[in-house]
Amino acid sequence: MTLLVFITSLLGAMAIGVPVAFALMFCGVTLMWYMGMFNSQIIAQNMIAGADTFTLLAIPFFVLAGELMNSGGLSRRIIEFAIACVGHIRGGLGIVAIMAAVIMASISGSAAADTAALAAILIPMMAKAGYNVPRSAGLIASGGIIAPVIPPSMAFIVFGVAANVSITQLFMAGIVPGILMGVALVIAWQIVVRKENVLPLPKAPAKERLRATGRAAWALGMPVIILGGIKAGVVTPTEAAVIAAAYAMFVGMVIYRELKLRDLPRVILQAAKTTSIIMFLVCAALVSAWLITAANIPGEITRYIEPLIDRPMLLMFVIMALVLVVGTALDLTPTILILTPVLMPIIKQAGIDPVYFGVMFIMNCCIGLITPPVGVVLNVVSGVGRVPLGKVVTGIGPFLLAQVLVLVLLVIFPEIVIVPAQWLR
Repeated sequence: MTLLVFITSLLGAMAIGVPVAFALMFCGVTLMWYMGMFNSQIIAQNMIAGADTFTLLAIPFFVLAGELMNSGGLSRRIIEFAIACVGHIRGGLGIVAIMAAVIMASISGSAAADTAALAAILIPMMAKAGYNVPRSAGLIASGGIIAPVIPPSMAFIVFGVAANVSITQLFMAGIVPGILMGVALVIAWQIVVRKENVLPLPKAPAKERLRATGRAAWALGMPVIILGGIKAGVVTPTEAAVIAAAYAMFVGMVIYRELKLRDLPRVILQAAKTTSIIMFLVCAALVSAWLITAANIPGEITRYIEPLIDRPMLLMFVIMALVLVVGTALDLTPTILILTPVLMPIIKQAGIDPVYFGVMFIMNCCIGLITPPVGVVLNVVSGVGRVPLGKVVTGIGPFLLAQVLVLVLLVIFPEIVIVPAQWLR
């Protein structure tokens, strides 16, 4: 009955249009009332405790780094570098989009920010070259969701805090799956682009490639500094976020000189708005998480799926299907905060590696970002690229399938995630 109260109160609140953060708080209050333990101090204490975590300081700084990267010209130079390298290949602009998405993912960790930057520059170029615009928009959206999988990732930070899992280990474990997502998109793009009569870009001379590499060198150095510092144990993910923001500001203002002093208030305000949304969600979710534990909801769910506890692969398929369905209706952060406290006890009981599960969980949530009916990243591409949402949805099919196939592959062969992650640790 407790599980029914939890689901009904949460879904009911969201169904009538209550924002997710307030729906989470309402769900917590309803559970407290049902259990006969309502106390407003518990709500306040858990919300404060939810924000009072040193690790979460990484979120505002990574958000700020992403905003500074886009405003300071780092994103544009990464795209120019990719064009110089592979733009002349048949379907080259699509490969440029994927290559740039992977590089930018290792800098900002934000699906929406990376997708917006790619869509603004590449969709007009691809349309002019004769590419199918809806399919191009679908490719860019699919490339954008690699950002939360390749470190540094705000999604991994939120999951690590909610699940009490090492964020550094999550970062290292996300590298190979993120690259596989990019490879799958390249294969899918090469298959679908054969039918298109497109005009490839002229091959850049060796001097132009070197010049483009030189212009992008400072931007390309950012992921090396972030991941190298974390891997070497020199900095924690939180400290790496501060370095990333400072580095992006320095490069944008001093090296590229596209970021002006007058731009800083706007950039910082936008980063603060994004951070406030994420942090309020985290605070509200901690109230529900505490009550989920107090009400033993994971124990109730375990009783329903007890036959699967001894069959980890089948259990993973069931959980992935559940997360994919939920992810089609919710944004990334709410999905993490709602499902993590419920699923983690089951994962531990089944003997599944929590770091491996975290990577799979985040990948699945990201796929939800390009899955109708909501598809947050689809809306970003539609708005920035000025492509009707319905057309973006029609173009996403082959790339959505490619990402789902990668997810299935990693469920069947978890060693693809676990072995490289252990080596990278």
